[in-house]
Amino acid sequence: MKSGGEPPRIFTPEYYDRMRELESGSWWNAGMRDIADMLLARVSLDRTGLLLDAGCGSGQSMQWFLRGRPGWSAVGVDVAREGLKSARAAGHAVCLASVLELPFARGSVDCVLTLDVLQHLPLVGGDSRALAEFARVLRPEGVLLIRTNSQSFPRTADDPASSFRKYELRPLREKLSGAGFEVIQSGRANTFPGLAEIPRELFARRGHASGYHGLLSQPRQENSLPHAAKRAWLRLEGRALANGWQMPWGRTIFALCRKC
Repeated sequence: MKSGGEPPRIFTPEYYDRMRELESGSWWNAGMRDIADMLLARVSLDRTGLLLDAGCGSGQSMQWFLRGRPGWSAVGVDVAREGLKSARAAGHAVCLASVLELPFARGSVDCVLTLDVLQHLPLVGGDSRALAEFARVLRPEGVLLIRTNSQSFPRTADDPASSFRKYELRPLREKLSGAGFEVIQSGRANTFPGLAEIPRELFARRGHASGYHGLLSQPRQENSLPHAAKRAWLRLEGRALANGWQMPWGRTIFALCRKC
């Protein structure tokens, strides 16, 4: 897609093409994975185990997770055939399934990873149902790591047409506790880097009726020095989050949890 065109609609083949490009080379995805690694280090995962990537897309998060944990195996689920096609081509074990009804036995996985999934579930009870499913398939004291969108500026209303929402931190914690999880660490990230999204979102609002505008970022060749500097800033935010500091605002929420 050419720069300046309309963003791809969610769950379309073009959406997953854009996502694969961004995940494979952007400073943002690299920084987000750095933060996830710092949080997971807090729970001292066993040397072996089974990861469920709930909403795996093209499988690149499984690839990242397994690269640092070679004794583990992984399985992914997604509702998008286009994403699963790429994941299978990369050799990952995946299946077509919804996080609202996971095809796994009770207590059969050791860690659930779900990145940018909760905000796309049905607005009436979808996230609560998914959290209940994560709790069901996790073994006792299993680990859940969530990344999702945070309300920031400009505030975004729920979008029923695209099943899209942004979260406040406290209500999300309450949902997690209600689903049977101990919240070990949670907080906001993507603070100052997120400022770059504000002009694009305001522009998208003027040009499109829907409240959700797909992936606004454009894949591009990144200069190595700015790339490293922006990733380093996200790493600073990750260290602060892992050590219990609370950012007053930010466009991303992380939550590290353990099944009670």
